[in-house]
Amino acid sequence: MLARLTGGISPVALSLAFIDWATHLTAAPQRQMDISQEALQTVRQLLESSLHFSSPNRGPWALIKPQPQDRRFAAPEWERPPFNLLAQAFLLREQWWHNATTGVRGVAPANEAIVEFSVRQVLDVLAPSNFAVTNPEVLQKAFQSGGENFVFGLQNWYSDWMRMLSAGKPSQAHQDFVIGKNVATSRGKVVFRNELIELLQYYPTTAKVHPEPILIVPAWIMKYYILDLSPHNSLVKFLTDQGFTVFMISWRNPGPGDRDIAFDDYRGLGVEAALDTIGRIVPDRHVHALGYCLGGTLLSIAAATMGRDGDNRLKSITLLAAQSDFTEAGELTLFINESQVAFLEDMMWERGVLDTTQMAGAFQLLRSNDLIWSRITRDYLMGERAPASDLMAWNADATRLPYRMHSEYLRKLFLDNDLAGGRHVVEGRPISLSDIHTAMFVVGTLRDHVAPWKSTYKIHYQVDADVTFLLTSGGHNTGIVAPPGEEGHSYQVSCKPEDAPYVGPDEWLKTAPHTEGSWWAEWARWLTARSGEPCEPPRMGVGQVDGGSLPDAPGDYVHQ
Repeated sequence: MLARLTGGISPVALSLAFIDWATHLTAAPQRQMDISQEALQTVRQLLESSLHFSSPNRGPWALIKPQPQDRRFAAPEWERPPFNLLAQAFLLREQWWHNATTGVRGVAPANEAIVEFSVRQVLDVLAPSNFAVTNPEVLQKAFQSGGENFVFGLQNWYSDWMRMLSAGKPSQAHQDFVIGKNVATSRGKVVFRNELIELLQYYPTTAKVHPEPILIVPAWIMKYYILDLSPHNSLVKFLTDQGFTVFMISWRNPGPGDRDIAFDDYRGLGVEAALDTIGRIVPDRHVHALGYCLGGTLLSIAAATMGRDGDNRLKSITLLAAQSDFTEAGELTLFINESQVAFLEDMMWERGVLDTTQMAGAFQLLRSNDLIWSRITRDYLMGERAPASDLMAWNADATRLPYRMHSEYLRKLFLDNDLAGGRHVVEGRPISLSDIHTAMFVVGTLRDHVAPWKSTYKIHYQVDADVTFLLTSGGHNTGIVAPPGEEGHSYQVSCKPEDAPYVGPDEWLKTAPHTEGSWWAEWARWLTARSGEPCEPPRMGVGQVDGGSLPDAPGDYVHQ
């Protein structure tokens, strides 16, 4: 009952974190004096600045500047008084609270992070950009439109409210982008289906193809078509145009009846079943395997299992924003401790799954300024709607997670870190990432809030293989969906041979060469160098039975 009331957030974990911080702060008089003096100094500076606010020598951000990623005060209207003073007062208060909640001796790092994150969320609610009377952009829009923006904002709010009440009603993004019509449009066929996956095989777009096919393993916390959005930004289309045969796993969206699907079922019924099917379609061929996000973690487990058992079907392994060590998994770990997992398990036990709103809410909190408050300001105060995009439509197409799988995932990988510690058990025996000897191409994204790039970089000292590491601009999704020709993309890349000494991430960042453009082309060259001479395309599927019983791509599971 308590888990339902709090939406799965553990009040026990929050309380213990704040008690830890407050108790140690109480026992640190010097730290109390420091933050008190900082508060007085900040108030004095703010008062002095307000007296000289109109001075011609005073810059718009005299006391403090917003962080580069903070776009709340980016508009030129915020540089004019008195709004600039309001913004600086808020930023100074935000900075003071950050200093007050961090650096207290004796506080456990995990508890310190929870306190700092929680206070930041409360402060973000009170930002002057969230209120009409303190937001110059909203006031200017109201003056220019005669207040129509508030009318449109009310209409937007009512539309969103009715959509929330009407379960299953499609959003505007879903109305504009329809699976199989203008997203997930690459031509292909479902060539295998079981109770957990559909395996899609895509038609070639070149006369000849490389003999080694590519198997893509997406995460099951998302729909697969993040990698097959519109034709202009589809990784699938890019690969087929480069002469590769592409297979894609499409996961079934589980319901309450699937509560007992285990984590290892995703390996056996997913990756293993897909590789077996590909082996029947193109016998005696090695496979380039790609895993994205949690799909990359699963692929690492599958590859380590294959290495342990002497299975050499993989020609190369590519990991996109995927972690194999979860000790530094960013702010997502704030939602994962023993108390928090217990609350989630209680809620999932009743429902059988972790529902879509719970998962979406956790990810939105990690970027609340961008995904919550800026949207509320734009939609309800400015009376505007962001143009629908294929990425927005995909992001709103959430999935559910089975109770048993998600519990095992949180406990074994996040809490206990069994995979990195060599304790993860597959088929009764532990596996080790050091059994992976296949060449790897690992992609991290610079502003990743789900899989921080320094966490993905740890693969360097976990596997016994050549590792080409690439760090691309952008975030967890926008950094991966980076088609050639689209502006704003850049990357750094370098290769560590199997027998080369380890280089730390900070040193790597300073020395790895920087290149403008999409990383897709770099990866395609890497794949081509590890592929055979082009040959005739393989058959579609394994026999006539596929043509009679299984649908064309995008298949049926993606619509669930």
